[in-house]
Amino acid sequence: MDPDQPSLLQPDDASAGGPPTGPRGAVDPARRTAPIGPLADRMRPRTLEEVVGQERLTAPDAPLRAAIESGQPHSLILWGPPGVGKTTIARAIANTSDASFEQLNAVTDGIKDLRAVIERAEQRQRMGRRTLLFVDEVARWNKAQQDALLPYVESGVVVLVGATTEHPGREINRALMSRLKLYTLDELGEDALREIADRALTDPERGVPTELHDGAAPLELSDEAFEHLLLHAGGDARVLLNGVEAAAALLPDGGCITLELAQQASGSRRLAHDKAGEMHYDLASALIKSIRGSDPDATLYWMARLEAGGEDPAFVARRLVVSASEEVGLAAPGALAVAVAGFEAVKSIGPPECWINLAAVGCYLATCPKSWASYQGWARAKALVAEDPAYPVPPQLRNATTDIDRQAGAGEGYVHPAQGGTDVVEYLPEEIRHQRFLQDAPPSRH
Repeated sequence: MDPDQPSLLQPDDASAGGPPTGPRGAVDPARRTAPIGPLADRMRPRTLEEVVGQERLTAPDAPLRAAIESGQPHSLILWGPPGVGKTTIARAIANTSDASFEQLNAVTDGIKDLRAVIERAEQRQRMGRRTLLFVDEVARWNKAQQDALLPYVESGVVVLVGATTEHPGREINRALMSRLKLYTLDELGEDALREIADRALTDPERGVPTELHDGAAPLELSDEAFEHLLLHAGGDARVLLNGVEAAAALLPDGGCITLELAQQASGSRRLAHDKAGEMHYDLASALIKSIRGSDPDATLYWMARLEAGGEDPAFVARRLVVSASEEVGLAAPGALAVAVAGFEAVKSIGPPECWINLAAVGCYLATCPKSWASYQGWARAKALVAEDPAYPVPPQLRNATTDIDRQAGAGEGYVHPAQGGTDVVEYLPEEIRHQRFLQDAPPSRH
């Protein structure tokens, strides 16, 4: 490894496997040394053995673990929500491979920074040495920036390890993705977060409390406070540790973190939701599928999740208007008018009251009978138009507004339906008269 490019991770043999994890609290403050930096950064796992909640990737027999320990890393993408260990695993890959480590952040670094890294990597390659490039939030780079990586990943100038919270299938170029292996990280569950909190409370070198003085009592965390911090964290270890640290700061003399202190430290809860990201699409999909499945309770739940996450009610209203025709369709044609009225209510009333209107519309659509006949018929018609020639409009259907039109045969053979035209006029081009796009339609209500 380059002397001027030290590893970001230096394993400590004495602490491999992590600090002891006994009952929460009961650590003598006198054993602690003064910690430096935020708790979440101090408690970042230093080895793969310290990573919790990602056993599919870090277990001894996991394919990624085997690739890391072989010293032959491959280019890959680590995809998962915030605070689940993407950067930690990337650093472990760099630390255990025989490669020089370079790091970029797609939020703050661009093409100029990438070119500097590539120049150093090419120099190392000429000397027979490899470079591992870690790009945090790689999906934030635009197409041109991602394309700039392609030739160097392809030729092996760099081994790329990218981390992203965004959906790689939507945000990363197909050409680049075809050269990478995708690994998905799981949201951390309660057991994993409990272990992380225990470590923060029991690690004598890196843990809490941050205020050290004579007479400080052992720090403890009540079960109620722990459950509150878990709920507030939403699967994010960083948020959990921030909450523990903030609560500990309210007890400079040590003692027990109560539910009241935990609530005071964590502030108001905000559910994880990105209005331009994966959670946005997943929640919207769950809402529409609940309406489709005629489940009003699930409809209300997913709508409440969207509201709690700060979703724009106009977006939900538009989805309900689409659902009225796509899911209910001809079974209850009036559903479209109800959904449009809900959309108008959103525009005229606004949040938070307009969510009451949206809840009523959502429940109505979920309890309506369902017909996908018009939706499926529209899909069949579009498919035929895309695949077949553009057949001319039959003469009897052409607009005969001038003498020239009539001399050309426009309107000839057309009979108004009121005069029996329904039985004698063909409305489709002759080549596709056998086609039936609308199938299984409910009986007409006229």
